[in-house]
Amino acid sequence: MSTFADLHQGPLPLLLPNAWDVASAVVFAEAGFPAVGTSSMGVAATAGLPDGRRASREATVRIAEALRDLSVPVTLDLEDGQADDPADVAAFVAGLPMAGLNIEDSWGDRLVPPRRLADKVAAIKARRPDVFVNARVDTFWLGQDATVESTLERAAVYVAAGADGIFVPGVTDAAVIERLAGGLGVPLNVLAVPGASLEELGRLGVRRVSTGSLPYRVALQAALDTAEAVRNGAELPAALTYPAIQATLSSYSH
Repeated sequence: MSTFADLHQGPLPLLLPNAWDVASAVVFAEAGFPAVGTSSMGVAATAGLPDGRRASREATVRIAEALRDLSVPVTLDLEDGQADDPADVAAFVAGLPMAGLNIEDSWGDRLVPPRRLADKVAAIKARRPDVFVNARVDTFWLGQDATVESTLERAAVYVAAGADGIFVPGVTDAAVIERLAGGLGVPLNVLAVPGASLEELGRLGVRRVSTGSLPYRVALQAALDTAEAVRNGAELPAALTYPAIQATLSSYSH
């Protein structure tokens, strides 16, 4: 039987759509995506909370439990683990139903010392060796120490601590992506790069491509556009039908 880790070894990079609630996750799974991630921004914003401030711990637990029976593996975005103490992070992770997780090396829009995330990774793997830990390096995302060398140095510390994959959001340059992929001994995850196909990213060495918060932000924009179209008498956008969504969620809830 294939595992979530196996999905990173296919002929193309694993395309991971990031959901923000049960409906979005179920729709992605039914569309044939082999795994679904959560978006910390989407989960937090749905609860009326800001992202990246450890405000969404309870919301994360709720969506994890609600997606327990999803037909495909689920990986959770846990921000920085929602705590400073590695033991607290590991205890939080221990009870969550999931195949994988993302955990980042920044807090308050600043990079933290690499050892801080490495200790969390090690504690998580000690408690949950079955979980695919995707360590996120925020050098390019934040524009801090945004070099290949610094990014690989941080990544090496996380891999040594047990990380199964490395996520470098914010990197879009093909040459940089190729150097990062070539310098890692584990799968490289990037955000979708405008204009770059999965085939092209795969040739650069990428093994996983995430949509991040983009689907959630597009959904918000579509909701706003719909309301304005009604107000202005304009053409309404395409939408999933009410019966289709009812049938999908009725099937999942049973």
